[in-house]
Amino acid sequence: MKLRLLLCVLPLLLLQAAPGMAEEDGLARVKERELERVRERISELKGRMDDRAAERDRITADLQEAEVLISEQRIQLAELERQKAFSENRITEIEAQVREREAELGRETDLLGAQVRAAYTNGRQERIKLLLNQHDPSSLGRMMAYYRYLSEHRGQNIDAVNAHLSELAGLHSDAAGERDRLAALARTREAELARLDKAQGQRQDLLASLKAKMQEEGAEIERLAAEERDLTRLIAELTSILSDYPITSDAPFTELKGALTWPVVGTLLHDFGQPRAGGTLKWNGVVLSAPRGREVRVIYHGRVVFADWLAGLGLLVIVDHGEGYMTLYGYNETTLKSAGDWVAPGDVIATVGDSGGQSRPSLYFEIRQGAKAIDPRAWITRQPRPGS
Repeated sequence: MKLRLLLCVLPLLLLQAAPGMAEEDGLARVKERELERVRERISELKGRMDDRAAERDRITADLQEAEVLISEQRIQLAELERQKAFSENRITEIEAQVREREAELGRETDLLGAQVRAAYTNGRQERIKLLLNQHDPSSLGRMMAYYRYLSEHRGQNIDAVNAHLSELAGLHSDAAGERDRLAALARTREAELARLDKAQGQRQDLLASLKAKMQEEGAEIERLAAEERDLTRLIAELTSILSDYPITSDAPFTELKGALTWPVVGTLLHDFGQPRAGGTLKWNGVVLSAPRGREVRVIYHGRVVFADWLAGLGLLVIVDHGEGYMTLYGYNETTLKSAGDWVAPGDVIATVGDSGGQSRPSLYFEIRQGAKAIDPRAWITRQPRPGS
């Protein structure tokens, strides 16, 4: 009775739940379309900025192309290293299994050999003699059972030996396949390294040309000022694009003032407000020297709104934290997030590099409230964990 009642009620419950589920699916699709439109608008904005930068300076456009290519190749090399480590671990595991199976095979072979020798020593005639000498039927039955047991056990040993031989053949085949894969990875890695060396050589030539151009024209201040205007324009337009997509979190960004963690372990090269380019301009953020490839971690919850190359800052990640606050992470070697991605405190978003034409690996870090750059020292007091 209860089962029939449940079968009657269940379709009604599903019908009631269906509109809610459909509504949620529809909302998710709408949000995805909205996010795609946001990405398209940001991509269009980036295209316009690239065009303006190219008009000002062809060398900068070439530098962007070279540094983006280097970033892609470094990401590819990191993936190849990951696959190489996986194959090496797999080969180690297979070799351990081979040793284990060979030991088991040795034990089974020794046992089978002992049984064969015993059978040969006794011989078939000896068995018949033993059977004929048994006058007690119960003793005869036990003797027959004993020989049947020995025969069956010998057959099982033979099956076990064959199974181990088959398994060993499979393991050797797996090991050979992993070694072939490892060799192919090594060849691919060598080719990627060659391409990386070539791209880095082109970058060095472009940097030398850019430096000569600045010296000839005395245009460093003008270039830096133009790059700062580009960044300010980018922030303003991103703010406009994202105005309909507010960030919400349990603790607003303003409540974290003085309790945030620096995005990377590094040594201060340039401080907020410090003069640059002869004192005409000032640093809007801080520059932290750190080893190439060190992980860069986002300082708080938010949404990545920009992850691309920008003149002066190289490979740049911008994260929107809501309330008009954004954090900027520049000079990166690689960017590991895309526009639209949600991030949490401590998430790795990039790796330290020297993009943007820098002379040494470092991280440029900046906090903005609207169009205004603010001193990060008032917000960030905690050092990253060791090894971060």
